[in-house]
Amino acid sequence: MLTGWFLWLILFWVVTMVGLLAIGGFFMFRKFLKRMPKEDGKSELDWQDFYLEKTRHLWPDDLKQLLEELVSPVPELFRDIARQKIAGKIGEIAYKENAKEITREHVIRGYILATPKRDHKFLIKKLEHLNIDRTPYQHLF
Repeated sequence: MLTGWFLWLILFWVVTMVGLLAIGGFFMFRKFLKRMPKEDGKSELDWQDFYLEKTRHLWPDDLKQLLEELVSPVPELFRDIARQKIAGKIGEIAYKENAKEITREHVIRGYILATPKRDHKFLIKKLEHLNIDRTPYQHLF
């Protein structure tokens, strides 16, 4: 029978491993759910990729830089995913409006709509830092 410090080490290791596996499984399951096809036959990520592909040529260079600036507060590990999600929402807005070019208004609206509600305080700080007036977009918050 195990006793003493070795027992506590094993118990700590078991609890740590179960916790890490649960966290990893949670994020993998969320990604799996986003890949599941909806009633239209496409998943959330399929639609995001569709809008990105259809509007890729509409992006001016200055707005690409603005998008990079807007996603800069996101930790580097998640920045690519955030950039894709926001760009997909911007593309969706521009595609549905049949826009000839993506504008600053599209970028700001897409940024607000793609950002989770819990992160809106960081979003507001970033908009204030960039001297962007948020009153025309207040209804999106």
